[in-house]
Amino acid sequence: MTFFRIRTCLWAVSMVLLLLCAPASAWGPIGHMTVAYVAYQNLTPAAKARVHDLLKLNPDYASWEKQIPSGTSSDDRDLMLFMIGSVWADDIKGEPQYSDDGSDDGNTPDGASSSQNVGYSDHLRHKYWHFVDTPFSPDQTPLPAIPAPNAQTQIVAFRAVLGSPGSDELKSYDLVWFLHLVGDIHQPLHAVTRVTQAHPKGDAGGNSVKLFGDAAPNLHNYWDSLPGSDCKYCNDKIPCVNRAMVLAKTLPSLSTKEAGNLDAAVWVRESFELAQTKVYRDPIGMADQQYTIAPASAYENQSFKLAQKRMAVAGARLAGVLNAELK
Repeated sequence: MTFFRIRTCLWAVSMVLLLLCAPASAWGPIGHMTVAYVAYQNLTPAAKARVHDLLKLNPDYASWEKQIPSGTSSDDRDLMLFMIGSVWADDIKGEPQYSDDGSDDGNTPDGASSSQNVGYSDHLRHKYWHFVDTPFSPDQTPLPAIPAPNAQTQIVAFRAVLGSPGSDELKSYDLVWFLHLVGDIHQPLHAVTRVTQAHPKGDAGGNSVKLFGDAAPNLHNYWDSLPGSDCKYCNDKIPCVNRAMVLAKTLPSLSTKEAGNLDAAVWVRESFELAQTKVYRDPIGMADQQYTIAPASAYENQSFKLAQKRMAVAGARLAGVLNAELK
């Protein structure tokens, strides 16, 4: 590798996993776990104790515990469980007891169930909660409405529950979603859809922008994989945990102002603007064709640096909200 774009598997193996897994819809597990690692370092002792109690109520908690290596200290064990919990909202996409809802292969909300917040009895995947399709058009194609609920509406809703005197079972459900969505919304392509004559309904955050000659099949998958690629449905999360710990220690430092901004609307606007200025640029064009992002190119190096910054910001802000709100 010419720079620190981490891979958790051998190249040939990762290609097989990529084909076997469902399309990516967030930072990969390494990215989400990196955000969680950063957040955990900034949690107060009281917040750490509270998240531990809530995570224990997750239906997959026992399987998470079994993955922790023997001899791990109690502090590192709690950190690893927090990191594993951050990918639960993606893991359920591969679990048969959960099903898609809504339209457009589950990516568009449709009906009252799209907004329900009832806890772990809800076996819908709610794929549309992972992003907010804020449209823009470089060729003046009319803009569609922004579907709701979406990542922004749910971050607000889950934050309200975490700060309320509500039931711990519901808070546990909202916590694992909140851990995940804060990471999601700091990935620029989770806050945008580019509307063109070729894609008048939008390109689904770059999912319709096909790539050639790279590990990723499309632009969205490429950005999701910048922290490192691995199948999000693999049973053993510890390789991803270990990689995320290494990656987290390379992230840039932040100003107090940017780390302390806890307004979800600002997070979305930042990602939306970054997508327009940093993601949809040369070599990515407007034509409905395949594009190539060359390894170690200026685009790839600058994209990786931006991904590092966004993970650092997401982790700091996640901790800020949990410290301020969690009851």
